[in-house]
Amino acid sequence: MAQLWGGRFEDKINEGVWFFNASIGFDLELIYHDIEGSLAHAKMLAKQAIISEQEGEELAKALNGIIDDLMEGALLPDVHIDEDVHGFVERILVERIGETGKKLHTGRSRNDQVALDMRLYVREEADEISSGLYQLLKTLYQLMQAHLETYMPGFTHLQKAQPVTLAHHLGAYFEMFKRDLSRVFDMQNRMNYCPLGSGALAGTTYPLDRAFVARELDFTAPTANSMDSVSDRDYLIEFMSDLSLIMMHLSRFAEEIILWNSDEYRFVTISDGFSTGSSIMPQKKNPDVAELVRGKTGRVYGGLMQLLTVMKSLPLAYNKDMQEDKETVFNAVDTVLDCLVLFRQMLEEMEFHKERMASSAKSGFTNATDLADYLVKKGMAFRDAHEVTGRIVLKCIGKHCAIDDLSLEELRSFNDLFAEDVFDAISLKTCVEARNTYGGPSPEAMKKVLSEYAEYLRLKNYFFFF
Repeated sequence: MAQLWGGRFEDKINEGVWFFNASIGFDLELIYHDIEGSLAHAKMLAKQAIISEQEGEELAKALNGIIDDLMEGALLPDVHIDEDVHGFVERILVERIGETGKKLHTGRSRNDQVALDMRLYVREEADEISSGLYQLLKTLYQLMQAHLETYMPGFTHLQKAQPVTLAHHLGAYFEMFKRDLSRVFDMQNRMNYCPLGSGALAGTTYPLDRAFVARELDFTAPTANSMDSVSDRDYLIEFMSDLSLIMMHLSRFAEEIILWNSDEYRFVTISDGFSTGSSIMPQKKNPDVAELVRGKTGRVYGGLMQLLTVMKSLPLAYNKDMQEDKETVFNAVDTVLDCLVLFRQMLEEMEFHKERMASSAKSGFTNATDLADYLVKKGMAFRDAHEVTGRIVLKCIGKHCAIDDLSLEELRSFNDLFAEDVFDAISLKTCVEARNTYGGPSPEAMKKVLSEYAEYLRLKNYFFFF
């Protein structure tokens, strides 16, 4: 057990404490980010003549050699020797280039080093999350284009409310995931400042060029306060909050798909590739992917609460509690990436049953509001029209029929404003097409929104691929 901090200690560390304290079991995830930061730091040390140019080149060569060996699987840490990823890299450097390897840590602490590693990790993984969101948005856009006239019931309180289209329903999720993408971008902009050079908490007496390192690592600028630099985990909490919102939106969508896939709804059929069976009931085809997405939401929520709890009472500056940030963030990122990919693929292979959706929209009195509006357009006050329509619905319930099934004479028995044109006014097609305000479900209104979405995706495509 070799420590980077052992000089002040006389006795060996308790073996149980060593493994309790060590983070090498999980922070190896940061190895390439750690070396990336070390390369920039070594280059700056040589530039500032804190080490010689030859030493800087020697460090860079050795660090790149470690990267090569890691990628080939020829190098692994020893959990009995390496406390963390930083100690692992330094140990290998010293083994390979001797005293020069010991000079890499000049002017930095593990506190600002891990703060840098985590920012580099989050920046990279946030790009992956954004790409996953973008691909999901593209899929939703394509489905919306295909279902501008696929009628279905809209719901409030899980009760049929008014007719909409599948395109309009999916558009609600497009808006949610669009906001999610925006939040991830915002978080990246806020966190893109380089903490390296802050030292343990109070900077360093060496003439570091922090702005140079920030430029080398593509940060906006160096952080402005060394104490905040090593103790800030706001960006991780914000990232976890963003991930939690993504999962919340996926979970809501998953819940609807689970309902739609049930025999009671039969709006969709999930493909065999995204379903599983029962070990005892041969007929079963279960929506396990959607259910797991719904279930894994709690895992990400838990990570957010864990980070908030860890940070809630910590005095400045760095505290060992902050080591608990890594595993939960790593796990949340992996969870969200998996869910985004599998959920999108499930959507792409899902079959939507248009006739069943339309049939469901025709029942449940989803055109009752349109019947009331018909009377209003004939001159009746809305409150009176609401009351008349309610009595008509009550009659239909008693007859086990839809409003459309009543004869004109039956409708006129409630009010003589009804005429033959009422049946066209309350048809499913008219009910949807009449809702033509911006943001509404009519095909014309949806086409305007889809045009805006196309431009949005075009601009985001430029960001991701150019």
